[in-house]
Amino acid sequence: MSALLAEAPGKAVDLGALLPDLTAAFAATAAEHDRDSSFPFENFAALHRHGLLALTAPPRLGGGGADLPTTLKVVQAVARGEPATALVLTMQYLFHASLDGRGGFTDDLKARVVRDAVEHGALINALRVEPELGTPARGGLPATIARRTADGWSLSGRKIYSTGSPALTWMIVWARTDEDTPRVGGFLVHRDAPGRRIEETWDHTGLRASGSHDVIFENTPIPEHHALAPRLPSAPQPPDPAMAVWSPVLTAAIYDAVARSARDWFVQFLLDRKPANLGESLATLPRFQELVGQIDGLLLQNRVLLESAAEGRLGAAHGGLVKHLVTENAIAAVEKAIAATGNPGLSRANPLQRHYRDVLCGRVHTPQADIVLTGAGKAAFASLASN
Repeated sequence: MSALLAEAPGKAVDLGALLPDLTAAFAATAAEHDRDSSFPFENFAALHRHGLLALTAPPRLGGGGADLPTTLKVVQAVARGEPATALVLTMQYLFHASLDGRGGFTDDLKARVVRDAVEHGALINALRVEPELGTPARGGLPATIARRTADGWSLSGRKIYSTGSPALTWMIVWARTDEDTPRVGGFLVHRDAPGRRIEETWDHTGLRASGSHDVIFENTPIPEHHALAPRLPSAPQPPDPAMAVWSPVLTAAIYDAVARSARDWFVQFLLDRKPANLGESLATLPRFQELVGQIDGLLLQNRVLLESAAEGRLGAAHGGLVKHLVTENAIAAVEKAIAATGNPGLSRANPLQRHYRDVLCGRVHTPQADIVLTGAGKAAFASLASN
């Protein structure tokens, strides 16, 4: 990993020195944002100030061009402090890292989106999930419609679970055209476009600061060149081998980081807690020492999986399994701590219950467990049959 990255023209940022400070700063307000379900705008101002919002964008466009191991360390550090911030940041990183391979983006659009991030701290995310359809990862046509106009398109529809919506400058809205034979694809919408509004519906158990509200589009005008190569639903989508690794690794890393924060709190709790009938801290009891050993074993597995995948020692075909295994290990680690602490662990005065609510969200993200495990099973049978 390169310790130094461009922060601004003529200036470099030392990640080794910066990341611990960001973790501490974000952790200091995480409980407040969780309690209020408020969006952490100040966290993104700090990330912009330190030149981290375009970390993975192509260098020719002014981005940092960071590789996956470097990006993994940044996401982990941010998530240790405040995981909803890390989730929004991960969506930004995935988009920027795959920008050159994205269909429909002209060179001018690429340059504008990255320049906005570098100069103004602009965030971008894809808005895909809908009330009736759910996630499009399992197939189906969106209800959001793009209608032809004299100078482009008009977009109407509702998107739910729109992560980062209060702060997004750019939205890639998945929609279908109103043509006799509909096409589907993304339509790039700027936050200032008319007919766009947010309904603050996000009141979730975990990641409460992610601002994943509903976004409604009512005859929102879209310039012609902001239609990002819509295609027939039956047309094959070219795979991106890099994103088959980047996406599961960075997503799973968020929840591994949450589990590590939970582990640290739990160990400190055991050291500090000295029941009167024991006369010593709970950390002196073999059963708690064994339990911490079990938790550390799960997190060691996660570290090996994430670093191996990020460094290319695991192929793209294993990306889904890495995401699934890391997420389940993270949940299991926090559950062990919750079970052992009883009332203190579930008290809202302590962060462990927040970490538990946050880590459970890891199961929601694509690819989900049934898809991953069924795919792995099919691959095993196919491999045996071919031999």
